[in-house]
This record gives sequence, C-alpha cells and structure tokens, in this order.
Amino acid sequence: MNYKMFLIKYAEIGTKGKNRYVFEDIMCRRMRALLKPHGKFEVRREYGRIYVEAFSDYDYDDVMEALGCVFGIVGICPVRVVENTDFDNLAKEAVAYMQEEYGQSCKTFKVNARRNDKTYPKSSMEINCDIGATILDAFPDMRVDVHNPDIMLNIEVRNVAYIYSRIIQGPGGLPVGTNGKGMVLLSGGIDSPVAAYMIAKRGVELEAVYFHAPPYTSERAKQKVVDLGKLVSRYAGPIKLHIVNFTDVQLCIYDNCPHDELTIIMKRIMYKMAQEIALKEECQCIITGESIGQVSSQTTQSLYVINQAADILPVFRPCIGLDKQEIIDISEKIGTYETSILPYEDCCTTFVAKHPVTKPKEEQIMESEKKLEGKIEELYKKAVDEVQIVFCR
Repeated sequence: MNYKMFLIKYAEIGTKGKNRYVFEDIMCRRMRALLKPHGKFEVRREYGRIYVEAFSDYDYDDVMEALGCVFGIVGICPVRVVENTDFDNLAKEAVAYMQEEYGQSCKTFKVNARRNDKTYPKSSMEINCDIGATILDAFPDMRVDVHNPDIMLNIEVRNVAYIYSRIIQGPGGLPVGTNGKGMVLLSGGIDSPVAAYMIAKRGVELEAVYFHAPPYTSERAKQKVVDLGKLVSRYAGPIKLHIVNFTDVQLCIYDNCPHDELTIIMKRIMYKMAQEIALKEECQCIITGESIGQVSSQTTQSLYVINQAADILPVFRPCIGLDKQEIIDISEKIGTYETSILPYEDCCTTFVAKHPVTKPKEEQIMESEKKLEGKIEELYKKAVDEVQIVFCR
C-alpha cells in the first residue's frame, strides 16, 4: 500500500503537562531534518497527535529508517486517510484497507474506534460493532477476538478518518535537546558509543572528546572514532568532536609514574581535560562508557579515584550496570558494533600495564601524581589549547 500519511505516537512526552508542546516541537524539527533528503513531507502536530504527510514519492524503507532514529517516537503508524467520513464510505474504506493489507488470510481482528468528532452520528461502540459486522461479511474466514486479536484495526474519526493497524516500533526516550548538553568521552571501543546513544535517548545534546596519541595510535584509529561519531549522530543529531593530541601528556605520565597506576592516572587527566573542554562548551555533564568490573580501571575503587578528578561536573555512566553482552546487543541494534571491533588500538590500550592496580587508594594516586608537577602543566595546556574539531553528522 502506498501510504501518504503516518501517525506518530509518543509516550513519555505525554506526561509533560503544559511543557508538552516544547518536546513536540523539538521532535518535529528533528523529524523534518531527517525526512528532508527523502522527499517532500509535512510534519504537523495536533493535540496529542503528530502526523507526517507525504507530498511526493518516497522509499518506504528509507522513511521508516529515518523516523526510527528520532528519540521520543514510540510508534510509527502508516495510515489510510478517509476524507469522506460518511459511515457507508468509512466501512467501504475499512474493508478495502483489510483487503490490501491482509488479503483473504484467516485471521482474528478487533475494531478499535475513537470518535473525536462528537457530532458524528455513531458512537465509538457503534462504529466498532457495525464496521466489525461489515468486515465479517466481506471476509467469511475471519473472526472477531476482542481479547487477543491478530489484527487491531484502529479507526480515528476527526474532521477526516484515519485507519491503521500496523505500529512500527520507535526508539522511545525524549527528543534530543530537551535535557541540556553533555560531553562524551568517545573512544574506538564498543561501550562509549552505546553510552552516547543511551544518554542522547534521555534528551541530552552531545559533544564528544577523543584522546589521540600518534604515532602510537594511527590515523585509522582516529577515523574510526569519527565514523562512530557519525553513526551515533543519526540518533543524537550533529556531534562536535574534540580531538586531543594526548601523546606528550601520556609519555610524561609513562616516564614519571608507577606503571601499575598508569591507566588510573591517565584517566584522571583525561577527565580533567574533558571537564575543562566541557565547561568551555557549556556542557552540564560528562558521559563515559564504563561498566562496573569490566576491566581493572572499572572496579568501584578505581571509578571512585578516577571520579575525583572531575570535581565540578557530574559524570554519567549509562552502561554502569550492563554486562558486556547487553552492551554488544545495543551496539548491534544501533549499528556501531562492526565499526567498534575494527582492530585499531586507542591510546589507553597501547599503554596499559601488564598488572594494573585494581584497588587504588586516592592518597597513593595523588602522591604519584606529584611526580608530574613542573613537567606536565605545559603539555596539558598545549593539548587543551590545540584541540582539533571535527563535526560528525
């Protein structure tokens, strides 16, 4: 069926009371931006409803994919629009819809009518009964099941009538841009793109920082992170990626600090840099892909010590309670997994110790960091001042 209209369903946005229109408007803008390359569409909202109407030919799968990347949408319903709501015509259109969608296949169904136009001569219950009877006459092999039907035939009578039965699941969440802005520590691994996706799903606009260490990490490793940023941006919108040349800072840590503490001290410095960049960009939080116990630097003791480096902004870890397979499942769903597993090392894995500390003490780490005094400050400042910017979109 060549649908000319889609009904967009949302859930959590409906709880926002007088602010609901703000969430709806932001979601509509995102939908318009993603649909623009695929044809001429009008996105409009009515009370409790958002409609997408097509005014040109389009590829159905491309449009479903685009709408499926808009946070806030829980359901996409291709609808048949009936301009003439005279009941005989409405019943005729309902039968035609069932024929085109399901043919003569033996299925159970239920009619679920909503009469928003209270001047309409039939009540919702009467529409249910009378159209159900018409369908039974047209399809003798079908039967009604009001408890667990194969087909839920929805009919909404407004100034026009809308008929639909299919609901394509959307990503849910809240529209990006409704809950401030955060800075993601984006690496080339599996976890951080998933964390970015999950925090964007809560309506947070994203920027990202990547710590690059040439020649120990290659240009291909950097491009891998840029590619991951582009993949996440399909859901989160354009992402401003800050690429920090971390080589000199990392070598300074390597030359002056105990090797079993390298990862902890490196991450503390990364957090400080990320926080400094985030504050310049007016971000309200830092986001990482850490999960408790996954590696030595993600024990609760390690996370506590690392966290103290970010002394102004909160650090959010959306993956904190997920195991690796759960994170992999999400990465496969959002399309980042195949890129994440490309064999290009990042700066953390290049300098990892053979036997890293798993239960660091903050006092000991801070004592080790004193060995960097007078050596790291200029390197740190240069790295932050000379950040390279790449826009992922």
